[in-house]
Amino acid sequence: MLDKAKELFSPLKDSDHPEFGKMSAQHMVEHLALTTKISYGRIKLPEFQPTEKNLKLKAIVMSDDFEFPRGVKAPGLGDRLMPLKYQNLDEAKAALLESIEKYNSYWEANPDAQNIHPRFGYMNKKEWDFFHERHFKHHLVQFRLI
Repeated sequence: MLDKAKELFSPLKDSDHPEFGKMSAQHMVEHLALTTKISYGRIKLPEFQPTEKNLKLKAIVMSDDFEFPRGVKAPGLGDRLMPLKYQNLDEAKAALLESIEKYNSYWEANPDAQNIHPRFGYMNKKEWDFFHERHFKHHLVQFRLI
């Protein structure tokens, strides 16, 4: 998914409405950019010990047949949407692609690093790759891009 992001997100327009959920196209792209930044340590989250429930959820998410359920909420947001950071969808798409490039560079230079996921605690590159694959797919389906 990450290596094909430019191609996959290219047809997305401001006027596109989600098949499920309440994010706008721009909210979704900014959400993915933020999550990508968290995964390579650009945005630091406080350290915490995941609960037993969160570790069980992580095992489910990391299983081969898992797909994000419709209506799942981002940690800490509940029903709220984050304020938009960029002026428009094109700027948000550019920020997402830049974030993906930095993700790839970071992990190439730091293959043994671990960074905090907001629900699952520290994750390594393999876990982040797997998570992003699932997470991006969920949002691409949300906007009928795949």
